[in-house]
Amino acid sequence: MSTHDEHPARPGSALTNPTDPTSSATSERAGSESARTPRLLVHVAGLRPTLSPAEDRVAQQVLSDARATAAMTISELAVAARTSETTVLRFCRRIGLPGYPQLRLALAEEGASPRLREAPSSDISPDDTLDDVVAKIAYAEVSALEDTAEHLDRQVLEEVAGRVARSRRIGIYGHGASALVAADLQHKLQRIGLFAVASGDPHLALASAALHGPQDVAIGISHSGTTHETLEELGVAREQGALTVALTNFPRSPLARAADRVLVTAARETQVRAGATASRIAGLFVVDCLYIAVAHHDITAAQRAVSSTREAVQRHRVAPDSAEPSA
Repeated sequence: MSTHDEHPARPGSALTNPTDPTSSATSERAGSESARTPRLLVHVAGLRPTLSPAEDRVAQQVLSDARATAAMTISELAVAARTSETTVLRFCRRIGLPGYPQLRLALAEEGASPRLREAPSSDISPDDTLDDVVAKIAYAEVSALEDTAEHLDRQVLEEVAGRVARSRRIGIYGHGASALVAADLQHKLQRIGLFAVASGDPHLALASAALHGPQDVAIGISHSGTTHETLEELGVAREQGALTVALTNFPRSPLARAADRVLVTAARETQVRAGATASRIAGLFVVDCLYIAVAHHDITAAQRAVSSTREAVQRHRVAPDSAEPSA
């Protein structure tokens, strides 16, 4: 028997324009303290997978230098993005703005923020010094944390944490760099006594997903939201009646559309993505928030479990040398 009616409406799924007041996802949370309207640049970054190639070139120009773009005429932006003025206007409507003047105003407002004024250029270039590289990586990762914290939907986080805390079994699915985030979540949940399983092997992950039931939670992790294996594993878990949760950077991605609830990160990767830097940091931050929120449902039991697991592995730690140094 299908159990999908247990998870109606998928309130965490940002499947419509979050700046559109008619959006069902937004209207369900209207007036809630947990509802957060994304800043323009975060919103644009999240919509990129849904844009046409020409619209995406406009998005790239906006994201690469918001302050410079705010000073451009529509013709100048069209030239910079190698497209037409019509496409720029279509891009404005796609991101929920009525026209180009509103885009320039919004970009000017964001460009005036202290953090953006002090931002280094977004990508690593061959001419960068090591100091430049360190500064750019630090800025990207701090920005990913701050943006994710600002826009993380507390209502969805609390709902997912409650379901995880009561779950019989938690399946965690992620591949590539997302497998690292999945393994971290598995480790944290096991430390507080929950049965959590994560596997980077697609065959083992599918077998795990097939064993889910209505009392379980399946969490799919993918920065892009387009990883085929993760989509397949989450789909199998959902067929078994599990509550499905997507952790992704793109709220309109296939993974987000396939999940009952969505937790969204806000990392903007550069073209040099060795190890998926900012996206991994943002994902680990959400994992930490989810872990603590789960633990808060029974903080006494969680503390007792952490103490027991720490004691169990203590014998594998090298004891500090207590000998007094010789004179």
